[in-house]
Amino acid sequence: MNNKQELPWDNPRFRNWVAVARACHALERTLAARLAPLDLKPAQLDVLMNLYRHPGMSQHDLARKLLVGRSNITMLLPQLEKRRLVRREGDPKDKRILRLSLTEDGTALLMESLTIYTGLIEIAMAGTSPEHCDMMGDQMRRITEVLDKAREG
Repeated sequence: MNNKQELPWDNPRFRNWVAVARACHALERTLAARLAPLDLKPAQLDVLMNLYRHPGMSQHDLARKLLVGRSNITMLLPQLEKRRLVRREGDPKDKRILRLSLTEDGTALLMESLTIYTGLIEIAMAGTSPEHCDMMGDQMRRITEVLDKAREG
């Protein structure tokens, strides 16, 4: 990059994207610290949330939903099973597929964790109107869609 070329941090898109990334990382770090007393990591919370919303999903579908490899899910699930938070059961129609669901303990821990998570989001977004929150969400969904298409094409 030569001196006459515009530097990326002078570009509002770059500068503001970095601000979004920093805010996301700050939320992740704070969430991790607040979940620690529950012996739960944000990645494990993602698993619990997805299984609550989509009971009976396969490990493959869970990995796709979380945008991680199946090996990551394979490492997370035994920890959650050992704590009796998640249950894996064979699919009656296809024995190669394992279906995942939350146990009662998993649901209880999820609800406790969601109180922490939503409280943290409320703190982070306290100065933002509901309309502005919706605008930001719409923009992030558009960005996700554009980046998904760019990755595919």
